[in-house]
Amino acid sequence: MSNSSSITQFLLLAFTDTRELQLLHFWLFLGIYLAALLGNGLIITTIACEQHLHTPMYFFLLNLSLFDLGSISTTVPKAMANYLWNTRNISYQGCVSQVFLLLFAISAECALLTVMSYDRYVAICKPLHYGTLMGSRACVHMAAAAWATGFLYAGMHTCNTFSLPLCKGNVVDQFFCEIPQILKLSCSHSYLWEIWLLAFSGLLVLGCFVFIVLSYVQIFRAVLRIPSEQGRHKAFSTCLPHLAVVSLFISTGAFAYLKPPSISSPSLDLVMSVLYSVVPPTLNPLIYSMRNQEIKDALRKLMTGCFQQS
Repeated sequence: MSNSSSITQFLLLAFTDTRELQLLHFWLFLGIYLAALLGNGLIITTIACEQHLHTPMYFFLLNLSLFDLGSISTTVPKAMANYLWNTRNISYQGCVSQVFLLLFAISAECALLTVMSYDRYVAICKPLHYGTLMGSRACVHMAAAAWATGFLYAGMHTCNTFSLPLCKGNVVDQFFCEIPQILKLSCSHSYLWEIWLLAFSGLLVLGCFVFIVLSYVQIFRAVLRIPSEQGRHKAFSTCLPHLAVVSLFISTGAFAYLKPPSISSPSLDLVMSVLYSVVPPTLNPLIYSMRNQEIKDALRKLMTGCFQQS
């Protein structure tokens, strides 16, 4: 991954030069990060420890929590360290690592969300075929495909981005290393190839989103045929938040990477990056699992067992 520039470090976005506001940002990010760690960590531990949760839906939830932890742990800790120590620096190698790990987490999560929508579609619309279509081997293959997709996508974009010569300084207008901001530093027309790659990736993401929406349309049609009003309310109260968070994650991520340069601004870029890289990992534990009675019962049982042993 050669680079003709002599850049050894990048300077990340400074929200403010006021020390008190820097510390306020540190505590805000710390609270968000701890909430994400606690929520996703509890989900992973509960699903791993409770035998009756070893089903396809919870297997995918466990993988989703792993991706969420990876996503938020790639960006937020470095930002907190910069706020705490009043610095903006990130090494060249650290920037490469951030780009790769973040792209890996969000692309694998997008693929996994598509798989999860298919799982819910089969469970609700084709319950008699669920055991056949969503067997243990099929679930492992689907999860492995999501991991492989994230690895290949991240490797391709990271190698292509950091092979470009960077001659417009080393200031990244974002609180973490993000491909659109790094491309602004390139002085080579080769960056157009990366833009085409991002556009192609955007089409793939759009395809995933359309598949997810169509799956939920079929799910909602099936739910409306449920005779019990309580059953319909329970299904809608679970599915609608899922769809809302998926829509937020995919739409803001696609906008951040594919928006025209003419409408780019530091404040807009910052809001979009927070919405796709920080908010979903924090909300997913609440939306996907803490509203689930089985998860809450298993978590209560796990906590009770821990207290009794202590």
